Amino acid sequence: MLTVAVLGSAMVFIDGTVVNVALPHVGTDLSATVSGLTWVVNAYTLTLAALILLGGSLGDRFGRKRVFLVGVVWFAAASLLCGLAQDVGTLVAARALQGIGGALLTPGSLAILQASFREEDRGRAIGAWSGLTGIAAAAGPFVGGWLIEVASWRWIFLINLPFAVAVVVLGLRYVPESRDPEAPRHVDVAGAVLAAVALGASTNALIAAEGRGIGSPSVLLGLAVGLVATVGFVVRERRAREPMLPLDIFRSRLFSAANAVTFAVYAALSGVMLWLVLFLQVVADFTPLAAGLALMPMTVLMLFLSSRAGALATRIGPRLPMSVGPLMCAVGVALLARLDADTTYVVDVLPAVVVFGLGLSLMVAPLTATVLAAAPDEHAGLASGVNNAVSRVAGLLAIAALPVVAGLSDEAYASPDLLLPAYRTVMWCCAGLLVVGGLLALVLIRRPVGMAPSQRSSCPVAATPLEPASD
Repeated sequence: MLTVAVLGSAMVFIDGTVVNVALPHVGTDLSATVSGLTWVVNAYTLTLAALILLGGSLGDRFGRKRVFLVGVVWFAAASLLCGLAQDVGTLVAARALQGIGGALLTPGSLAILQASFREEDRGRAIGAWSGLTGIAAAAGPFVGGWLIEVASWRWIFLINLPFAVAVVVLGLRYVPESRDPEAPRHVDVAGAVLAAVALGASTNALIAAEGRGIGSPSVLLGLAVGLVATVGFVVRERRAREPMLPLDIFRSRLFSAANAVTFAVYAALSGVMLWLVLFLQVVADFTPLAAGLALMPMTVLMLFLSSRAGALATRIGPRLPMSVGPLMCAVGVALLARLDADTTYVVDVLPAVVVFGLGLSLMVAPLTATVLAAAPDEHAGLASGVNNAVSRVAGLLAIAALPVVAGLSDEAYASPDLLLPAYRTVMWCCAGLLVVGGLLALVLIRRPVGMAPSQRSSCPVAATPLEPASD
């Protein structure tokens, strides 16, 4: 069951980062502009962020296993379209379809674990999920760099197909079904449309601001449309009989606080992952494979430490790990901000990546476990969807806004002299966001009731059997 959840989610997380390394090669092969390449990244994140709440609520209603597996098949089909794309428009459209599949499967993976493991064992299970899926996100640049050098950028998408087959086969055999009997009976189409418009208009405006300036009438209009759609979404969800996002879930101060920490931390994480790989290739003259390998220590640390961090949070509470973790990450990012054209890996990059990886390992599992423990079990899919949506929206807005904050023009993407100062500005902005996340956790996070320590030793699986017992 854990293998299925990890493998399914890993495809989504890898495809969120693997494209970063491939962008220069995609641009050359498909004759794409900078704006087109930005949409290759953001089309995926946009549909994923806009529809992941809907994916969580659909799983609660129709069955988390069923919706999860539908999402896996959808994601695999879209990945095939990405790998076969002959122009940037087709690739952007296929990436948007990938995001829809990811929105269906991602909340289901966590909801399956939350519904199937006993309370005292969830911290370790979710820690393993967090660590392994976090490794997938961190390993994305390495996998992409290797595939580009030995084959083609198209294989960063085509490699999803055998993994999807394995997930479907194992999922049908080993994963129990679970659902929320009180889930809404109707799909909130209006809410999903308003969420998509809000994110799409805001993202498009921020990307356009890179070339036109933030004061451009078209940019201001896009931001205004995004704001109006956001307000409309809140009003709709407040008044709807069966909303996609029941706002009552935010009455839990702990749930709201954990999602606030998520927003700050994942905005910074998205910025660091994209800009560091870009810097290493353009300024420091690393190959795609070398740039991906530069992040490998972070991957190894998360592999060995995330599950332990989840267990630690179960024993002592999540407040300390969620406070110290982001602050350690901020120190690592500050070290990364000092890099220049003469950067060497062992002396300059490795220490910063190790510090950053230690902070992530300490923080990710307790953060995820706290979000899920702060909501009732029957809303596990919704809670997972909200938290994933928050992290995706944070990354989406960060990737769109950071070039504007750094004053990055189109030609700076390929110019070492222009990219270096923009890179440093972005790193300091990301370090600041991480500090904010750590301080929010220190002030607002408390131990959830569902994370109480226990000495009982028992089988951790609490779900209904896969097959009825024989007479």
